Amino acid sequence: MINPGTLFVVATPIGNLGDFSQRAGEVLSNVDVIAAEDTRHTRKLLNQLKIETPLISYHDYSNASKASNLLRRIKKGQSVALVSDAGTPLISDPGYRLVRRARESGVTVTPIPGASALIAALSVAGLPTDSFVFEGFLPAKASARNKRLKELAFEPRTLVFYESPHRVVKTTTALKEFLGKERQIFIGRELTKRFESHFFGEIQNGLRWLEEDSDQQKGEFVIVVNGCRLDQFDKHEEKKALDLIEILRKDLSLNRAVSIASNIFNARKNKLYQLALNGEAEE
Repeated sequence: MINPGTLFVVATPIGNLGDFSQRAGEVLSNVDVIAAEDTRHTRKLLNQLKIETPLISYHDYSNASKASNLLRRIKKGQSVALVSDAGTPLISDPGYRLVRRARESGVTVTPIPGASALIAALSVAGLPTDSFVFEGFLPAKASARNKRLKELAFEPRTLVFYESPHRVVKTTTALKEFLGKERQIFIGRELTKRFESHFFGEIQNGLRWLEEDSDQQKGEFVIVVNGCRLDQFDKHEEKKALDLIEILRKDLSLNRAVSIASNIFNARKNKLYQLALNGEAEE
């Protein structure tokens, strides 16, 4: 039996039905209602599993009254399961507003973990996983996408993106331009599905892998990119520190400007002082 008056956040398969857990099936079978991102999509899954629990539509674009109605039902003792179209809800998927309101209202929120394309890709990418940045989908417009990649160019942590078939080549081209053609990349296509495929290597070769076979451009993608090398990151931080020193020098002594910059960027003061001194000498 499940606890009444609970909001369950239930992960569903990202492709392979065998990844659906027994616990998730029991919860979906026994809650009073399932709140789904797309009821038509979820109904297909429930039919395969022979689950007949009523479905209602709920996503982040739903009006506030839908969330209020769900919370009223829960407070009256009903149990509700929140699902997305695939994978773990709220991971680049709708629903967090409902969970936040539930938390604020004192409602019990229970995770029913399972498949996640993000974690699946990281686990097989062969890139550092001790620290990573999940960016979800990059902006659709080229200018906004490029701006974001410029900001991420010197990020030392592993980068993870989701991408769609009609944009994957453009995105990988942009990664090559702004992160460097030799940066290591893992491309996971159609993870857990019948036509799953992987690429691991340099970005320039990953782009070639996509372009030379149109079949590799079909489906859903998770892209994992190695972070900026530490020596490149240090040089980038030094450059920002020196730029700040140049601005501060208009009103402060070199020693004071270096002291401030070294504290902000956590850089070695002696090295910064020498670099700044050399820069002034060259001028």
